[in-house]
Amino acid sequence: MPKTTLDAIDIQLVRELRKNARISNKALAAAVGLAPSTCLERVRRLRLARVLTGYHADVDPDAIGIGLQAMVAVRLARHARAEVEAFQRHLESMSEVVTMFHVAGANDYLVHVAVRDTRHLRELALSAFTDRPEVDHIETQLIFQHSRNHELPVYLDKAD
Repeated sequence: MPKTTLDAIDIQLVRELRKNARISNKALAAAVGLAPSTCLERVRRLRLARVLTGYHADVDPDAIGIGLQAMVAVRLARHARAEVEAFQRHLESMSEVVTMFHVAGANDYLVHVAVRDTRHLRELALSAFTDRPEVDHIETQLIFQHSRNHELPVYLDKAD
């Protein structure tokens, strides 16, 4: 898919939607100085171009039974494409995986997992990681506190 070129208005729309994804179209249009119909069309175009990929609700982990979170560093045994892709599909299928990063360096993946408790984490480490033929080594680090900046920087051009 060709890269979408964003103009200054598109950038404003993205910034406003990141502040409040539930903003009404009328309020969003007023915030960026557009007619509501033009604003609606621009947001639709940003969704179709996959600039806007979704909306979410933040949830308190304790409220949904998550008592423990961890980062699992994974080193693969081999780096053959088929094995890397199989492991990636495996991670994507796991409900405990919050976020995964395929990285360069000593480890191949950093995987943020959310589980009920230490027993659940132990079982996950054994069944979902160490039992996998692609995995050579894992290292698990408990997360004591988690906060997130929801905003990626938005660059209009290389000088911005």
